[in-house]
Parts: sequence; C-alpha cells; structure tokens
Amino acid sequence: MERRSLYIAIVDDEPSLREAIKGLLGSAGFRALTFASAEEFLNSTERDQIAFLILDIRLPGMSGLDLQRHLAATGYDVPVAFVTSHDDRDGRVRAQALEAGAVALLPKPFSDEQLLTVVKSAVGG
Repeated sequence: MERRSLYIAIVDDEPSLREAIKGLLGSAGFRALTFASAEEFLNSTERDQIAFLILDIRLPGMSGLDLQRHLAATGYDVPVAFVTSHDDRDGRVRAQALEAGAVALLPKPFSDEQLLTVVKSAVGG
C-alpha cells in the first residue's frame, strides 16, 4: 500500500490543536486520524494503517516518549515527529526525543510550513 494512502496519526491532548493539524494535513492531501491520548492510540484498530505519527511529548497517562519507546520495543516502525509546548533550554527533551527515534521535535507554536515539511520528508508528497 502506498504511504500516501495511509493515515497520519495525531496524538495530542489539546482538541483544538488536533483538529487544526488534521485540517492542515487534509488541505495538503493527507488523511489524518486524531487521538487524545497514547492509550487511545494503542487501542485503535487503525494502527496498522499509520504512515506517520505526530506525537505530543507530554500527555496525560502514558507520555509521548513512553509511547514511542513502547512502539519501538514492539517492532512498530513508523516515523515520529514530537511536538511540545514545554521549554527545553538545556536540550534534554530534544535529546530524549531524538534518542527515541524521532525524525523531528517541533516546539509549539510551530508554523504550518514547518509541520508540512517534516511530514512530506517522512512520507513523501
């Protein structure tokens, strides 16, 4: 199956941000699914149809970093871009995200262009 025909998953606890990203991706020709938590994503029946994951680092319950580590440990190999609204002056969060295999770490607020560049480089288009 072509990666472009698959979904981009957005896991973030902010409903307005999830919907804004979904709308942006839709306007660029991508299909997106949204999830309010890591647990909701893990329980999804669409997990095998995900080509790319946009993941908030800080989520209620299981964190985004913990979700990425869990997915990697279970052989779930999908590129991840982390997003965060938390200040990272010492670079610790960035180092953890990249160590976990992230293709990007975008600080909130990020521009539409920044996000689309990351998505397009990971899935094509």
